[in-house]
Amino acid sequence: MWVLGQHDEPYKKHRNSILNLVGNTPLVKIRKMIPKEISPKVEIYAKLESFNPGGSVKDRPALSMFLSAVQEGILKEGKVVIDATSGNTGIALAMVGAAFGVPVELAMPANVSEERKRIIRAYGAKVYFTDPLEGTDGAILFVREKVAKEPERYVYLDQYNNPANWKAHFYSTGIEIWYQTSGRITHLVAGIGTGGTIMGTGRRLKVYNPQVQVVGVQPAYPFHGIEGLKHIESSIKPGIFDETFLDRTIFVETEHAYEMTKRLAVEEAIFAGQSSGAALHAAFELAKDLDEGVIVVIFPDGGEKYLTTSPFKE
Repeated sequence: MWVLGQHDEPYKKHRNSILNLVGNTPLVKIRKMIPKEISPKVEIYAKLESFNPGGSVKDRPALSMFLSAVQEGILKEGKVVIDATSGNTGIALAMVGAAFGVPVELAMPANVSEERKRIIRAYGAKVYFTDPLEGTDGAILFVREKVAKEPERYVYLDQYNNPANWKAHFYSTGIEIWYQTSGRITHLVAGIGTGGTIMGTGRRLKVYNPQVQVVGVQPAYPFHGIEGLKHIESSIKPGIFDETFLDRTIFVETEHAYEMTKRLAVEEAIFAGQSSGAALHAAFELAKDLDEGVIVVIFPDGGEKYLTTSPFKE
């Protein structure tokens, strides 16, 4: 994973592994959807993480966690990588595992989109489905029990508590955004799942400029339909997430997330997932309170994995 600024003309360089394509995703300005009440001096940009080879922002921490496990000497021949996921991290881990030649097993709620299930299987990973009513918490508990029974078999990457998760964004996403906005960014908006994206990216941006505001996005209710996001208060809190670091949290209802997701495709020609719609809705709410600023919103993935879910069924 290379970082913007480290290489000249990176897209012209030969790639000898699919993993070399992780990172350096584009930043696109939102133009047509901006509500009229938002000041013309407020700019809103989307960081399109669907351009990663595995299709989501989770490619970054998946690769980072694999490399960290190798460097620590815990990922050895004969070991199986295992983790709990809501979908995208599972796809990313399956992809990285295939590239490394390492077997991967994953636990995920049974109600995640069918597309995600099929993509994970296509990469050769083994999947265990857990009670959908328990969400990702149920998958986490399942993995912990399985690892406790066979500790010698598994390398549990534990994305919710692994510092290599947020560090992936500290050393890539945050740097990319800073250079892509020429240091003009004033606000970062990102959804909260594991917390890795917002913690790592936000920490890097605040190194550059402590005045950058970091805004988290969560579902409004414990039972929601925004795949990939966590309602932290009602869930097992990820160990890598620190809510005191955030300058603000905006809670989004499922209906608003779906509406924004559908509008993105029609009005901006950006085919994104539900969590992207939630993040954009939050960015608009934030922008209404500003006289001027440069807001960057993380769009975690594309809409291809959600064609059988509610926003696109119609």
